[in-house]
Amino acid sequence: MSSAPASLDRFPRLDQFLCFSVYAAGHALTRAYKPLLEPLGLTYPQYLVMVALWEQDDQTVGGLGAALSLESNTLTPLLKRLEAMGHLSRRRDSRDERQVRVRLTDQGRALEAQARAVPGGLLAATGLGLPELIDLQQRMTALRHSIDTHLGAPS
Repeated sequence: MSSAPASLDRFPRLDQFLCFSVYAAGHALTRAYKPLLEPLGLTYPQYLVMVALWEQDDQTVGGLGAALSLESNTLTPLLKRLEAMGHLSRRRDSRDERQVRVRLTDQGRALEAQARAVPGGLLAATGLGLPELIDLQQRMTALRHSIDTHLGAPS
């Protein structure tokens, strides 16, 4: 592990960039999820959609996109694929035709039981204890909020 530069007067090395560490860790996490999600037939982005729906079923596409920090042009193909797999349905809202509501199917709800081992498998892959992982997740969330606040973007 490298040490941080003594000052910001010298341009940091690649391994000293926070953005690179986050980027590389994100790729490593995605690789760790792959064998955990293969038995479920899900990709990591599809898994995130399902987790959001297991947490709160019957959401609008816009609400789901906000929860996942995804634009509709990225989210819509994920939803179409999950619908084709039989995990969810998309329907126009009867009260507001501009809104599309996303609901789990019975199959999609049943998949949650199969996915229960995924978080533990990821925890094992990190080599961290649960308290350390929770602290790291909370610090990363705080970092994102700080950056969003600095940029004037919604968190």
